[in-house]
Amino acid sequence: MSERPNGLTYAQAGVSIDAGNELVERIKPLAKSTRRSGSEPSLGGFGALFDLRAAGYDDPLLVTTTDGVGTKLKVAIETGRHGTVGIDLVGMCVNDLLAQGAEPLMFLDYYATGKLDVAAAAAVVAGIAEGCRQANCALVGGETAEMPGMYAEGDYDMAGFCVGAVDRDKVLPRLGDQKVGDVLIGLGSSGPHSNGYSLIRRIVERSGVAWDAPAPFDPDRSLADALLEPTRIYIRSVLPHLKAGRVKGLAHITGGGLVENPPRAIAEGLVARFDDDAWALPPVFAWLQAAGGVAEAEMRRTFNCGVGLMLIVDPHDLPDVLEGLVRDGEDAFVIGELAAG
Repeated sequence: MSERPNGLTYAQAGVSIDAGNELVERIKPLAKSTRRSGSEPSLGGFGALFDLRAAGYDDPLLVTTTDGVGTKLKVAIETGRHGTVGIDLVGMCVNDLLAQGAEPLMFLDYYATGKLDVAAAAAVVAGIAEGCRQANCALVGGETAEMPGMYAEGDYDMAGFCVGAVDRDKVLPRLGDQKVGDVLIGLGSSGPHSNGYSLIRRIVERSGVAWDAPAPFDPDRSLADALLEPTRIYIRSVLPHLKAGRVKGLAHITGGGLVENPPRAIAEGLVARFDDDAWALPPVFAWLQAAGGVAEAEMRRTFNCGVGLMLIVDPHDLPDVLEGLVRDGEDAFVIGELAAG
């Protein structure tokens, strides 16, 4: 094609192919570090392959999830702290897979911005790679979109996509096996995870506490660092109990909190009866409730209130499951039981 004098270029329109290529080169080693059995992470192709037989499955079903980080990203953007929101992105997806009894196998991300900041994007992807390592999940690809005019300066958004697998006889919830008296186990959260941040940001604004000031509930850290604590990823500790058939149902406590998520894992005719004295409200939630004047019902419907996952187990399996979870580093405790309702 012939050169045109004074012709416009893509870069002049606001999109830098060179910056995109630089980002790909910087994140290739991160993707390679997430390799697991069945995968061969290599960025730059048009798709990714996964060998389910090599991953040890006999009669597998594929399970897919997609999610984002929500307005927690605004805290990261406003404070220049981009290193942990990638962990959140992975956590929100892979913990959902657990609710179906599935193991995460491969992860892809979508990162969109008005003008690509290679350093910020690389920090985000480094967090995604760390989340994938925690979940034993291969980062096999993704998409970086530079779209001038779509986002304010410095803003970005992202979404995650995860593919998992579960053998047909291990799919959750096992609704037909659930009964009155089955025990509810709670696994402690690391904070709000990635839910309720539109309300959290309003509370912070009302409180007058600066992002760089010590957190009122954790004076050893800044408020920004404390509220950017990443979503806890439960894969390595919970998956062995799923594969052993010791779990009848599992709820990931995300948006909707302890009100709307547990029923998604419970059979019709049964309800979760919680023991409100079984765990103390963690300091971050106590501060949010007090500083925002948030009603108890609103807290339970918006936040996880300290419980990141809820497992349903038979009383006979309770000692083994609790002991195993604690041994693997979880803060695990009985939070109630199934009742007729």
